[in-house]
Amino acid sequence: MTTVSSGAAVVADAIIPVPVELVAGEGVLDLRSVTVHAPDAVTERLAGELLTSAGAAVVADGAVGADGGPGAAVTLTVDPAAGPAGSRNPERYTLAVTAEGVSVAAPERSGLLHGVRTLRQLANAGRFGADGDGSATDAPLEVRAVVVRDEPRYGWRGLSFDVVRHWFGPADLRAVVDLVGSYKMNRLHLHLSDDQGWRLEIPSRPALTEKSSQGAVSGATGGFLTADEYRELQEYAAEREIVIVPEIDVPGHVNAATHAYGELTPSGEATDAYDGIEVGFSKLHFDLPTTEPFLRDVFTDVARMTLGPWVHFGGDEVLVMQPEEFGRFVVLCQQIIAGAGKIPVAWQEAAGSAHGDQAAVAALAGSDAGSEEGSADGVDAVADHGEAPALVEPGTVLQYWDTRPDPAPFLRAAQAGAKFVMSPADRAYLDMKYTPEHPLGQQWAAFVELHDSYDWDPATLVEGLPESAIEGVSAAVWTETLLNRDHLFSMLLPRLAAVAEAAWSQPGVKDWESFRGRIAVEAGAWRRDGASYHPTPQIDW
Repeated sequence: MTTVSSGAAVVADAIIPVPVELVAGEGVLDLRSVTVHAPDAVTERLAGELLTSAGAAVVADGAVGADGGPGAAVTLTVDPAAGPAGSRNPERYTLAVTAEGVSVAAPERSGLLHGVRTLRQLANAGRFGADGDGSATDAPLEVRAVVVRDEPRYGWRGLSFDVVRHWFGPADLRAVVDLVGSYKMNRLHLHLSDDQGWRLEIPSRPALTEKSSQGAVSGATGGFLTADEYRELQEYAAEREIVIVPEIDVPGHVNAATHAYGELTPSGEATDAYDGIEVGFSKLHFDLPTTEPFLRDVFTDVARMTLGPWVHFGGDEVLVMQPEEFGRFVVLCQQIIAGAGKIPVAWQEAAGSAHGDQAAVAALAGSDAGSEEGSADGVDAVADHGEAPALVEPGTVLQYWDTRPDPAPFLRAAQAGAKFVMSPADRAYLDMKYTPEHPLGQQWAAFVELHDSYDWDPATLVEGLPESAIEGVSAAVWTETLLNRDHLFSMLLPRLAAVAEAAWSQPGVKDWESFRGRIAVEAGAWRRDGASYHPTPQIDW
């Protein structure tokens, strides 16, 4: 047998992200009927669901399968010795397929599910790859004998999803959880508040959803997650080993908050509802006596309601605030979130970095915003934001998105103990148009085609940033132009799979030509499942 990590064998097998090690064997296993054995009922159910979605029929022990015999045994086993030799990664796994059955071994359930997801892709390849077109639903569902040993490069592999500009409800959110999981990603960061609306019930501040939940871009219908719906979504994701990371964006992007609570403005008057797409014009005011109690109420409630260890406090694009005031917000939000038992997460500006588009800063600061930051000194102060000392505490996670600013603040933050999630807008923002002619999306960062989302290394984005400071990778999708699930999925697919490979696979095993073949096979499953995707001309579909 031959060990391969890219090239023809992996293309045929269509595994995305590309694994550490694949060893081809002899023989073929019929997977039309399977019997699943797992360490617990939840894992067994989830494995069965994944295989059913590939076309397999899950049957009980001793039952007659579609081929007239017993179902092929798919056995999941907790095994600390699983995975690549010498690996200690908690998500490692080993998948072994023979003509007699399947075994998946891993030290934790996350690895077991990764192994079954790989098996699902192998089964899809049997129908949609070179050996079959998937046109006959009763065609043999076969998987070639193989051993896969695998582990991820980074622990944080996710998607940041804006549900404010346009509202996506619980069913859409569950569909996104499933999509994220299918490429072995494990974080879903939800952007839950912005100028246009507020999307999460806050028990201590009910007016946030009573008055601001129905806003959306261009007057579209809004909505929000109740506390029960939020818990149910988190439980659904947690079963699939995906952590929900909630974001409440402050001290900018807050018009929905000031619309609900006028006491957050100096005049005491509520701001008007906003349904446009401009950014940077709204803010909280640190010295108002109502501001800190509001932040403590909101973040304490969110922390209490959140199952995972992280709470995101935003901090991006606060274009009309002096850096000293902004820094006080960064310190306070970290204190509140850490005091509530969670790890703070923020956008990169919390490191003390200015927003990269200084023309936008100058335009806003010189506008009729009605604040003292409109002076030339205010512009200079924001522009000099990159010279501020590190504001972040050890362990705070910073999400890197804007590739334009000086890297010095990020290096200082890393030295202070911050961790980074890499979301470069010109590679991983999946709401960017594919091409100038594409009907959906924006273009302020770049035109982002599939190859752009594939061909980058998270470790080399910020010169001088040690790889030990990189927690992982996240794609992002903002929904100013996305009205429904078809719009959303057509922007995510195929690019989310490319970002997933950047997050999971080592640079030495990534290969664009291999990926082109694998994604073409994967698209057969999208067509079967009715998922929208963009048929980029970069792929021979």
